[in-house]
Amino acid sequence: MTRFIAGPESADEVIRQHENYLRRWEEGSARMFVVLDGEDAVGGIGWWQTKWAGESAVETGWFVLPQAQGRGVAGEAVRLIIADAMRSGPPESRLYAFPSTGNRPSNALCARAGFELLGEDDFPFRGRDLRVNVWRHSLTPKSP
Repeated sequence: MTRFIAGPESADEVIRQHENYLRRWEEGSARMFVVLDGEDAVGGIGWWQTKWAGESAVETGWFVLPQAQGRGVAGEAVRLIIADAMRSGPPESRLYAFPSTGNRPSNALCARAGFELLGEDDFPFRGRDLRVNVWRHSLTPKSP
């Protein structure tokens, strides 16, 4: 599951990241959610404030356990996170996703969810650069 994101994290790294999520939720600069398949927890998704290309931005990321993939739960979770970022997020008008160029399922999910592919870039992550596709989605609601 972590081959596209610099490998697994240590238990200490997971604890630090969880504490960071909780702190940022309280500050209002991030929101993280459990992905459910029925009543089963099968992944996680969220958005957080960040900087991209020198500007304020909102980033999203997700994972779904292998046994739940292919059932549409990731697509529904992405649809819901876009809606949540529009409703609860900061005033930035763009949501970015940075899946590895080799992660075909996540890239396909971005395309299906209406993200625009801007190109490839090197993305600093846990002390290394990952080659990613840069996807952007507007957080401005479309007029009826």
